[in-house]
Amino acid sequence: MKKDITSIDDIKLLVDSFYGKVREDNLLADIFNNKIEDRWPQHLEKMYRFWQTVLLEEHTYYGSPFVPHAKLPVSAEHFERWFQLFYETVDTLFEGEKATRAKWQGERMAEMFHSKIEYYKNNSAKPIL
Repeated sequence: MKKDITSIDDIKLLVDSFYGKVREDNLLADIFNNKIEDRWPQHLEKMYRFWQTVLLEEHTYYGSPFVPHAKLPVSAEHFERWFQLFYETVDTLFEGEKATRAKWQGERMAEMFHSKIEYYKNNSAKPIL
């Protein structure tokens, strides 16, 4: 039986499993690997802190999650695939209130990031970085 997300170890399992899929995905791998390069350990650590703050309400993440994504060469297709992999990962590993919140939060972030990226692509305004 699956359990809910309740600890930093659960967060690490979720993040590591998800980004393991992303790093191998035909659509997403090049975008992530080209941006992150050899800084995967730092990226994963940042993602642990982000999700720990969001899901466990243990405030360890400080920063603006949109900024590193502002100029990525992505479209709706990329966000749909990101969310599909994220949803699949959460559902494979967990169930419960926090798991449901993780999927909701992931979808909400993907929609917001996509909207902001499209706005900056189509307008002369520069992202606030």
